[in-house]
Amino acid sequence: MSLRLMLTTASALTLLATATLAATPPSSNITISAERISMDVKTLSSDAYEGRGINTRAEAKVIDYLSKSFAEAGFKPGGPNGQWTQEVKLRQFTVSDASLSVTVNGKSTPLVQGVDVVTSTRGALGNVSLKDTPLVFAGYGVTATERGWDDFKGVDVKGKIIVVLINDPDFYAPEAKTFGGKAMTYYGRWTYKYEEAARHGAAGVLIVHDDAAASYGWTTVKNSWSGPQFDIVRPDPAKQFTALEGWLSADAAKKLFAESGLDLDQLKVAARSKDFKPVPLTATLSGDYKVAASEVVTHNVIARLEGSKYPNETIVYGAHWDHLGIGAPDANGDKIFNGAVDNGTGTASLLELARAFGHRKAPERSIVMIAFTAEESGLLGSEYYASNPVYPLETTVAGINMDALDVYGASKNIVVVGNGQSSLEDDLAGFAKAQNRVLTPDEKAEAGYFFRSDHFPFVKRGVPMLYAKGGKDLVKGGHDAGVAAEAEYRTKRYHQADDEWSADWDLSGLVQDVTLYYQIGAKLANSRVWPQWRATSEFKGTRDTSNDKRK
Repeated sequence: MSLRLMLTTASALTLLATATLAATPPSSNITISAERISMDVKTLSSDAYEGRGINTRAEAKVIDYLSKSFAEAGFKPGGPNGQWTQEVKLRQFTVSDASLSVTVNGKSTPLVQGVDVVTSTRGALGNVSLKDTPLVFAGYGVTATERGWDDFKGVDVKGKIIVVLINDPDFYAPEAKTFGGKAMTYYGRWTYKYEEAARHGAAGVLIVHDDAAASYGWTTVKNSWSGPQFDIVRPDPAKQFTALEGWLSADAAKKLFAESGLDLDQLKVAARSKDFKPVPLTATLSGDYKVAASEVVTHNVIARLEGSKYPNETIVYGAHWDHLGIGAPDANGDKIFNGAVDNGTGTASLLELARAFGHRKAPERSIVMIAFTAEESGLLGSEYYASNPVYPLETTVAGINMDALDVYGASKNIVVVGNGQSSLEDDLAGFAKAQNRVLTPDEKAEAGYFFRSDHFPFVKRGVPMLYAKGGKDLVKGGHDAGVAAEAEYRTKRYHQADDEWSADWDLSGLVQDVTLYYQIGAKLANSRVWPQWRATSEFKGTRDTSNDKRK
């Protein structure tokens, strides 16, 4: 996710400021309080909350604080059976003693874990054994009927290991614009590759790593997939995922293809065409690994303000409450990962929005606030909700996600992450113009940040969602100041013990952003408008299947 940062130059006077800005309807005004948001962040990111780790003693404190705050704001419990929480059951998959090898022309070569391959799974509840399993190169592993694209071309890959490329076919040929040019679509994400392989009945997937196309190096792959993997508890995980979910290093992949008499570089070029057809390798994969599966329970916190005319139609606001908990001490001996910016700011803003809606006449449609759990484990709280919605997704009008908001002052622009997806951007542009701000696209769209935060499980199921936040072009200092502030945060604070609350934060930009979030939600909540996906969005088709539910 794209995270924002702190400047230590703003005065305490700015911090304590409040902003009163025009809302919808025009005759009403709202007050978004920087002081209240700051105090909520200070509390939730204090050492007493021990980094807000899921399934720890800190979780009960978070639930208590949020539920009391929502109640004070005028909201009611919004979870199942009139509760404040939705129980989220997670399954942890731990792979150990992995030993894989490939055989080409009778010669067997081991794949060294962490060097040549990384092995993980979310589709096996017990030990896995693979014996002489055929390998098939399936290009980018994409089936996109709306784009006339099919990398499988009817080839049966059941029981086989497919080898696929990361990102979209357009990444190295953006001029083709078959998949939106340089910007990544969901088809480019590793999550999609694994899901599509399972839909085709493959025994496993090996994604060929590429620093540029993945937007991260091999070390990140090794660190992220060598440890336990999490998923929501599913009755039969093998229906959703394959027994092998792995990555091949660039060097190992090139060697494997060469030994099979194939030129990987040439095949990468061929895979950028709609005419590409799967290519079998003259190689098989064998190996074994142990899988230990266990379950843990955590909770989403849900609050609801019932609509006065259309209570069954829902506007969702979301932010994840969890962070990394307690870890290894840093150089200063601090072992609590407080998560003030990530995502104390989003959680506190959720409470402030509840106050804005709850202390006035009820809107016509219902407003639901969800503080998601387990975002840091892979968007699992939001995935669980989207898989088990308390309020039907077909009549969920739209949603807004808040993750790591700005604490470094007002900006001249607001960045739309995953821009070009839905009509929600039109609403955002109109309200931002009244703040003398402009919309700017995601600065690194090829990295796929749109697919890396809690709105995305809703998006996959067709619900229009907005993920936008203040940009780097600061009112004080311009673009250079914004870039410097973000670099400082990423280097010194992101996912580190130093992500702590500061009295020197300048929350004027955050107040502007939260005001925009309110205005968009209020407009939708008091209208009969149903936001629409753009015609080019890969999520439009999913939403269209339930059009009759929104008549």
